[in-house]
Amino acid sequence: MTNTKIMDAKGIKRSIERIAYEILEHNGGSDNMVIIGIRTRGVFLAERVAKVIKRIEKVSPPVGAVDITMYRDDVLIRLDQPIIQKTDLSFSIEDKVVILVDDVLFTGRTVRAALNELSDYGRTRCIQLAVLIDRGHRQLPIRADYTAIELQTFTDENVIVNLKEKDSEDSVILQQKNGGEAK
Repeated sequence: MTNTKIMDAKGIKRSIERIAYEILEHNGGSDNMVIIGIRTRGVFLAERVAKVIKRIEKVSPPVGAVDITMYRDDVLIRLDQPIIQKTDLSFSIEDKVVILVDDVLFTGRTVRAALNELSDYGRTRCIQLAVLIDRGHRQLPIRADYTAIELQTFTDENVIVNLKEKDSEDSVILQQKNGGEAK
């Protein structure tokens, strides 16, 4: 296997800054906005985006987390013992602009699961998706509103996002199988 570093800590920091500015520009500020990360790394990215927004706007948007485990369409097929984490939405999402944050957008199934879960919590004004990496290969008609990098990958490659809150460093690695073929 060959590992190629796609982003380092500085690249991730710059990308989060840019995404935060794009969110504010698109929405005319942070009024009526909440930020929700998809567990696990999406939550850390959501918290970072919220910190940048607070620095710019002098207002802290509420930050929450969703665990989509039980909303996955493959929970009974792929997961023998699903590890269920906590969904933390200590605020209303009713009529709010929700910024949903994840690390990697791939098939779209994780985002679909998050959208299904959020619908159980109320009717939002809108939901916008922010991702660090969009690697293509969508199986559902889902796209990101804010993306740091669109990365062309083969389906058998892995995109590994490391964040210091969980992995002790910030980096994005493309893990390629030697001689891999597109599927």
